[in-house]
Amino acid sequence: MKLKFLAIITAIAFTLPVQAQSVDEILAKYFENTGGLAKWKAVQSVKMSAKVNQGGMEFPLTIIQLKDGRQATVVTFQGAEIKQGVYDGTNLWSTNFMTRKAEKSDAESTENFKANLGDFPDPFLDYKAKGYKVELLGKENVDGAEAFKIKLTKKPIKVDGKLTDNVSFYYFDAENFVPILIEQEVQSGPMKGKISQSKMSDYQEAGGIMFPFSMSQGIKGEGSQPITITAVEVNAKIDDAIFTMPADK
Repeated sequence: MKLKFLAIITAIAFTLPVQAQSVDEILAKYFENTGGLAKWKAVQSVKMSAKVNQGGMEFPLTIIQLKDGRQATVVTFQGAEIKQGVYDGTNLWSTNFMTRKAEKSDAESTENFKANLGDFPDPFLDYKAKGYKVELLGKENVDGAEAFKIKLTKKPIKVDGKLTDNVSFYYFDAENFVPILIEQEVQSGPMKGKISQSKMSDYQEAGGIMFPFSMSQGIKGEGSQPITITAVEVNAKIDDAIFTMPADK
């Protein structure tokens, strides 16, 4: 009986480091295949130009992210620029589509956003130093492709004032070692409890790094919205004014 128990403990002791090593090997190949760690760590800003098709209508948008956490998404709608998810270093704000006025996000949303500032330029880059945890859950089929399923646990967020686990699942193509699907449970709002999906494909080089130029976002089983990336600029000079929240008139 003691020998059997000892064998089980020994098996567990050998299995855990192998699994941890395997997930780190997958991530190492991911960074290697997409430009190398040196290139990733040198990224100070990313500016993406894209097109979104909604209801048969196409809208151009620009997504800007900086290493210091500032970010902005600018949508051109009916001849006007509407900013969404803008973070100026202190405040998180967006333009109201109806009133066209800038509105600050609530305190909880802002706090949750700040908890994820370490995600740029990639949440898996130096994940241990960020206090994140990754686990390899095996392989699954994603749209006909074999993929490694990796669980990413980041710092907890608040939902209705209560700390909640911040977990997402990344599916890495087993052949090319790049993410092709991200899934996460929606924690609040009318879609609460459903699974959000982000799919990525058509990886192309920009600034020495491989980025997905075709993406889609939506709710699992309920369709998705395609996003086509037309250009990616790495370390482009960004005008600070784009993050400034306009004064209420």
